[in-house]
Amino acid sequence: MPEKTKANRGPSAGPENRQALIDAAREVFGESGYNAPLSAVARRAGVGQGSLYRHFPDRIALAVAVFDDNVTDLEELGKTPDATLRDLFDGVTEQALGSTALIEVVSSNLGDPRAEHLATRVTAVVDAILVRDAAAGRVDSQVTSADVMLAFSMLAFLLARTAADERPAIAAHARSIFSASFAPR
Repeated sequence: MPEKTKANRGPSAGPENRQALIDAAREVFGESGYNAPLSAVARRAGVGQGSLYRHFPDRIALAVAVFDDNVTDLEELGKTPDATLRDLFDGVTEQALGSTALIEVVSSNLGDPRAEHLATRVTAVVDAILVRDAAAGRVDSQVTSADVMLAFSMLAFLLARTAADERPAIAAHARSIFSASFAPR
């Protein structure tokens, strides 16, 4: 992919550079995973590494900015009154197929409040949908949010280590296991 070049516009370019870095990181993390070189993100955004570090002092700060939108999408899904765990699983799967880096961020940075914040937000979505699904008899009453989060983590871990062309089949298989495991007994 050709790299962008920009003239230095000074501080007025700050918000534009920040968004360019987020967009570039989404692409680079999607292609190469969470541990992709940050220099590749800066190059893709068409900014210097100094600009990258002014906006994002470390990898986790950049990753949280990138995946905040993903979590917001899941939160919007959770607000939909008829959304089910299956719908949420599908949403997480689609995000994981595009980039397994979100789960890598959370699992690689246990104890970092910024990564935990992402996990807390996703868990809140799971909690809300889980209550509805249990009340409607769509999921076993013994299923917990921790169970669902573990299933999401296992899926993302597996997808991250699977060739891209094989990921959709693995995701479909995981969905069937997810449905069978959490079904009412």
